[in-house]
Parts: sequence; C-alpha cells; structure tokens
Amino acid sequence: MLARIYQPARNAMQSGQAKTRHWVLEFEPEDARDLDPLMGWTSSDDMNSQVRMRFDSQEAAVEFAEAHGIPYQLQKAHKRKPNVRAAGYGENFAANRKTVWTH
Repeated sequence: MLARIYQPARNAMQSGQAKTRHWVLEFEPEDARDLDPLMGWTSSDDMNSQVRMRFDSQEAAVEFAEAHGIPYQLQKAHKRKPNVRAAGYGENFAANRKTVWTH
C-alpha cells in the first residue's frame, strides 16, 4: 500500500494555475484493473485507488503519511517560469502596434 505524494501539474487546456498549489496523496494501484467482457467497462477491487487527499503543503502530506504508518514516495514539483507579458493579451490588438499582426 504505497502512497504517492506530489504536486499536480496545470491543466494543458488552460493557461491558469488553478488546483496546482496543493499537494496530493494518493495510493498506487495494488493490482491491475479487470475488464468486463460484456460491457467493456474496467473495474477494480482495490478501494484505496479511490482515495485522493489534498494538503496545503508538502510537509503536511508527509506528516500525515508518517503518522498513519503509510509508506510513501515523494515526487518533487517541477516549477515552471510564469509567462507574463508586459502589456498582456490586449497588446495583440493595440492601435500603435509596430509590427504587422498575422497568423
């Protein structure tokens, strides 16, 4: 029952950083998922695969795992440099633009 502690990456479809400031503790699957031959659905008998806890900091997640005797694997976060332009999105449509705007 190994747990994984990590900080989730941002959604690739959005430019915002929502839901990336918390740390997540979730359990690794103990066995493979089963395939239902009739419907094609996947299922599992592993109830720990449904557990996903959020913490405000890495230290809080590690303390929780150690206090409850849960073996864990810590994955360090990869921080990205923010891409913030000086004038923002409106700069694309400025009247005093010095270069031609093309696709």
